Amino acid sequence: MITSYHYLPASRYIELDEEPIRVMEDTFRKHGFHFVTCTTWSTDGFFRETKDMVKYRLEEGCSVVEMECAALAACARKRGAKFGQFLFTADSLANVHAYDARDFGMESHEKALLLGLDILRNYR
Repeated sequence: MITSYHYLPASRYIELDEEPIRVMEDTFRKHGFHFVTCTTWSTDGFFRETKDMVKYRLEEGCSVVEMECAALAACARKRGAKFGQFLFTADSLANVHAYDARDFGMESHEKALLLGLDILRNYR
C-alpha cells in the first residue's frame, strides 16, 4: 500500500525490484541464512492492526506487518532508484497471549547491519 499519492498512482500493491531482491537472496544463501520471501502489510500506525484487520490481511496473503516498505518502495520508484528490503523481527505478536521476545537484542541488530553491508558490497 502506498502512503502518499504524490509518489505513484493509487495501487493495492507495489512490487519491489527484482535485482536487489536477487542480490539479497544470494547473500543470504552465501551466509547460510534461512529466509522467506513474502507479502507484507505496510501500515503507518500500529493502532490500525486490529484483530479483524489482521485476519483480513492474513486471508489476503500477507505474512508480516511492518511500517515503511511500501512508502520507501514508492519513493524509490518515483525517483528512479532500485529498491529492495529485508526484514528481521525482534519479537512476534502472532499470539497476543504468549508474547515471543525471541531474544533478538543488539547482537541481532549488528548482524543485520553487517548483512546489509555485505548485500551492498555484492550489489553491482
